[in-house]
Amino acid sequence: MKKLIETLVGIPSACGHEQDVIRYLRDYLCDKVDSWEIDGLGNLIVKKEGAQPGPVLMVSAHSDEVGFIVKKIEESGLIRFEKLGGNDDRILPAEPVLVCTESGPLYGVIGFISAHMRRFDNTEKVRPYTELYIDIGARDKAGAEALGVQVGDPIVWGSPYREIGQNRAVGHGFDDKVGCAILARLFEEVDFSQVKGTVYGVFSVQEEVGLRGARSASHGIRPDVALSVDTTAASDTPESMMDKTICLGKGPGIKAMDGSLLASKAVRKFLQKVAKEHEIPYQVEILVGIGTDAGEMQHAGKGVPTCGISIPSRTAHSAVELIDLQDAEYAKELLKAFVLSMEDKDEFKFVK
Repeated sequence: MKKLIETLVGIPSACGHEQDVIRYLRDYLCDKVDSWEIDGLGNLIVKKEGAQPGPVLMVSAHSDEVGFIVKKIEESGLIRFEKLGGNDDRILPAEPVLVCTESGPLYGVIGFISAHMRRFDNTEKVRPYTELYIDIGARDKAGAEALGVQVGDPIVWGSPYREIGQNRAVGHGFDDKVGCAILARLFEEVDFSQVKGTVYGVFSVQEEVGLRGARSASHGIRPDVALSVDTTAASDTPESMMDKTICLGKGPGIKAMDGSLLASKAVRKFLQKVAKEHEIPYQVEILVGIGTDAGEMQHAGKGVPTCGISIPSRTAHSAVELIDLQDAEYAKELLKAFVLSMEDKDEFKFVK
């Protein structure tokens, strides 16, 4: 799965500009599923029938990554930008980016004053992104345009995927290319002759700007039960607010609550039971600072029992997200075990 994660991370997919990664996933899965479609918003929806009747399960992983969009090209050739998703102004200066033009990606950096000028600056100030700019090495506006830059071009982080330390990886876009890799491998590795029910895999778009893809897809599918597969913020580093409730290397989170969802108790307990039966380590996740596709899927039809599987990540929404690759493997095994264990939609009823 490492190679698949690396490949997906290398395909830029800023919010609203997921075409290349959706195309790749379609081609990767088209001969492994019963059917596929790309809906009007851009979600890739794949379907695989189990050999026996059972629940309709929707599993969503979002294909977009936080990024930016070209707003203006200055006469100097520097680029002003707008945010696509939840980027933190504190971490933007001096970071590498890729400006994704129609003729190919251009390497650039988010500019910042030299350290030699520090004495003339207010060192306590966090410059808002509206005061920042991207330098692609153009001499002037005409030069930037000659390189292919246009207003509206998407921008993503320019950092590469690297494996480091003890089976860990650093890079951008793990949120949620890791979830996409896990969902894709589900359809490769599960023997659907042993599955009761139908599984819809949704590689959603525009999650980072309001869970938009999951909203449209779930209202079309109307599942009996739903799961999101996404990253979550680890809290195992030394900062004072970190409570060490979600740690790298201790298995995936099973979501109880986040800012968009109070998870179905029945689905959460089912996931925990399956994890224990298969000796898969897990952590119960309560983190109100995030939202996932699960927050929208629960609203489909007359309401859907919904939960989430989360891969812990450090320095989320940055150029250097860091994950433990074993957590991703455990998350994949938990998802597979859930699919093979479900039997009847009544297992997930609010009151039995």
